[in-house]
This record gives sequence, C-alpha cells and structure tokens, in this order.
Amino acid sequence: MADSKQKVAFIGTGIMGAPIAGHIMDAGCDVTVYNRTKSKTDALVARGAHWAASPQEAAADADVVFTMVGFPTDVEEIYLSGDGLLSTAKSGAYLIDLTTSSPELARDISEAAETMDKHAFDCPVTGGEAGAVNGTLTLIVGATEADIAPVRPILESFSSKIFCFGGAGKGQAAKLANQVALAASMVGMADALSFAQQSDLDLALTREMILGGTGASGAMEQLAPKSLDGDWKPGFMVKHFLKDIGLALQVAEDKEIALPGADTAFTLYDMLEAIGGGNLGTQAITLLYQEEAEAVAAGLDWSLYTSAHEHDEECGCGHDHGHDHECGCGHDHEHGDHECCGGHGHEHDHDHECGCGHHGHAE
Repeated sequence: MADSKQKVAFIGTGIMGAPIAGHIMDAGCDVTVYNRTKSKTDALVARGAHWAASPQEAAADADVVFTMVGFPTDVEEIYLSGDGLLSTAKSGAYLIDLTTSSPELARDISEAAETMDKHAFDCPVTGGEAGAVNGTLTLIVGATEADIAPVRPILESFSSKIFCFGGAGKGQAAKLANQVALAASMVGMADALSFAQQSDLDLALTREMILGGTGASGAMEQLAPKSLDGDWKPGFMVKHFLKDIGLALQVAEDKEIALPGADTAFTLYDMLEAIGGGNLGTQAITLLYQEEAEAVAAGLDWSLYTSAHEHDEECGCGHDHGHDHECGCGHDHEHGDHECCGGHGHEHDHDHECGCGHHGHAE
C-alpha cells in the first residue's frame, strides 16, 4: 500500500488517466488532478481529489507527479518549457511519465531532472482502458528496481506487472516494441476476419477456432469481438496508436532496420484517421475492409482522404511534414487516390495499391 502521507499530482485524466488516478486515491494518497478539459476530473474531485488550474499548480507541492498526455509535443511542453514541471516541481520530487513517447525525449527529461535535484523516469503502460479500470496494467519502466523503490507502492496500486529496463528512455523503447507487435496483430486480425467473411464463414466461430491455435493474439481475443459487434468506442484511440507506430518507425529508421509489419499498419491507420476515424478505437481498422456503407454508418467519409493529403498536414507523431505526407518514422508513404482494403470494388477516384499490399480491382 502506498504511503498515505505522500502527495501525488496526476496530470492528464483521460480514458486511462482517470481510473489510474482513482487507484492511487484508493491506495490512500492525497491526490491533486489537472486536465485541460476540467470536466474529465469531476468524478475524481467528487471522490476527494483536489483540482488544480494548471500542471504547475498541481505539481507545486507534490512528492510524486504523474503525467499521461497525448503526444511527445505535449510531454515536451509540460516538462521542458520555461515554467514546466522540471522548473516548478519541488526538490526531490519524482516525475513519472506514463505517456508513450520518444525514447530520446525521455532521456533528455531524465538527465535534466537529475541536474535539478529531481528524479524523472519514463513509465509507459500497456493494458488499455480495461487494464486501467481494473488496476492490472503492465508498467514498462526506463529505470532500475532501485530507482523506483521509493514509489513502487504507488506504481503497484494500478498495475499487475512492472518491468524495469534499467535506463532512461528504455521504457519507451520497450513499449514501442510492444506496439510494433500489436500493430502486426491488428493487421492480422483485420486480414483474417476479412478473409473469413469473404469465404462465407461464421466469423464468431472462426475467431474461436483461431484463439485455440497459434494464430491467437490479444487483438483477436480482446478487440475482434468489438469489431464484430460494430462497437467502435475507443479503449485506445486510433490517433494515439498511429502516433506510437510512427515513433517506432522513426527509431527503426534511425537504426536502419526495416519493420514491414509496422509500416503496413501505419499506412492503414493513417488512412483510417484521414477519413475521420482518429477518435475511434483501434478495432476500427476492420472498417477499411468493409463495404463503404459500413464506414459511413460509423461516421467515416472516404472523400476526406484525397483532400486531406492534398494539403500540408500534421501526422500522428505531432511533427509537421511537407506537402507529401511523411510520418514520424522518416519513410515516405504515398497517400494518393486509393481503393479500400476490403477489395470490394469501392473505387475512390482512382486506382491505388493500399498499404496492405493488395492491388485494387480496377484496371
């Protein structure tokens, strides 16, 4: 159990942050919360958390500060700006970033913190909304067991497993490895369900069969049922997963290694975001394989795809790229006209070979 005398600040009470903060409160800590949309903290405040008007105010008197925000640019601003957490948190404070972010940025924050008599480490999580709600997340830490010892009871309040990878940024790198595996699994799930559908198979029975063999995956187990039910509510948003894959591909580019599975997944999720699916759950990748009416019913619009890629845009990693969209990985992805992945003959202006490697039917 966490030391009830410890004061904890929690910045970013979204889909996963709010239940995590709730578990920390349940452990007996005195918790102060901040979120850009104040209403997302209302339930926590009603339970006894304190509201702060800014991250700086939340962290000012905290022994431990957690951040869980959207993108690396958000992390950089919160920590490294002139009035950021590194300059405003008190001496000796622990600054723990739960965001999936850049390994290099995590190292920069950790090194700067140590020069200011503070302790910062990256601690991205996996387990999704269900893991956050149930307090069973897996924590992936860029620090040693000794480093986290003073705050381990708090970390244990919302996790079932803690993996320490020994150095700043290594938690982020390990989380990105997880996302690379997940990316391929998501494409595999979508491919398998589409193949089964086009083969006139019972999809629920096919899923059950796959889960009994070596084709089983977390995606097939946890997310395929939502897809089959037409439930696109996010446990993890497409735009955030796209950001994660882009970060992994950027690291891969720097190391001169190829990640074809992740590259394919990036192209598909980039397509999904472009047609309005950024705030849907990652299981919505299967909509790319369906009849166009299915996508429209889910609120997607294929006409957005071409127009979105005719102008400058910001990709999922938060970096601006030129006229031709380039993701955070540094690879050029063609985003012109296309035909959807399902191979159902829905032509969208012109012929195209999509990221999944299947050729369109139009000649």
